Amino acid sequence: MHQTSDIQQAVNFIQQHTDKKPTIGIILGSGLGPFADTLEDAVHIPYDTIPHFAKSAAVGHANELVIGKSGDKTVIAMKGRFHYYEGFTLDQVTFPVRVMKMLGVEKLIITNACGAVNTSFKPGDLMLITDHINLTANNPLIGPNNPELGVRFLDVSEVYNKQLRTIVSDVANELNITLQQGVYAWWTGPTYETPAEVRMIRVLGADAVGMSTVPEAIIAHHSGIKTIGISCLTNMACGILDQPLGHEEVIETAERVKSTFLQLITKTIARF
Repeated sequence: MHQTSDIQQAVNFIQQHTDKKPTIGIILGSGLGPFADTLEDAVHIPYDTIPHFAKSAAVGHANELVIGKSGDKTVIAMKGRFHYYEGFTLDQVTFPVRVMKMLGVEKLIITNACGAVNTSFKPGDLMLITDHINLTANNPLIGPNNPELGVRFLDVSEVYNKQLRTIVSDVANELNITLQQGVYAWWTGPTYETPAEVRMIRVLGADAVGMSTVPEAIIAHHSGIKTIGISCLTNMACGILDQPLGHEEVIETAERVKSTFLQLITKTIARF
């Protein structure tokens, strides 16, 4: 359970380093960190200096909070995230979202690099998450509930805000960006799924599968933050193509679609 005092300590530390008041948060997945470099007048705060923050060892994660301006909006960006598969608790994985809420964040964009399960999608596509399937048999709200942070039993019929999703779709149309829409399945990792598991995931109704996003989205929703999720489909999930999967492919594809991703995110934030 997140303790209000721990969250407040982290908030106080961040506020000592900047007087900016972010209203929009973004969590940047593998290879998607370059968005943080576009923020103007930015303050960079390493995770390992912030009270109660973890530090990811995943490749492509810079482990710093970046607070700056995107147009006329003040944004707080997580350049890298913590993963359940690294051995962090779900409290640790989702702690930054609680901190964002206390800092004043009202809207959150969660991004990830993941595998396409829907065979009509292709590597390099971006996918707007419409809903998710939690395949991990775990939930970040398990344990005692802190009523100061949210309700005990949470309605999750709309974790990914419809109004904000419409804005993203409109922006993609204006920029002529192909934006798929679909359901994201959360897998613990760190192994990729087996071909049989991918077939199961497709039968269950998911369009993509990855190792993050869902716990942060649940906690954001619990906190009352309006949330959207955008996946960069970096590869076809295991068994769809006759080739092994590797993290290098994930980073390479994320690099290839970087400019499209930056355009979509920047213009979306301007519309919020």
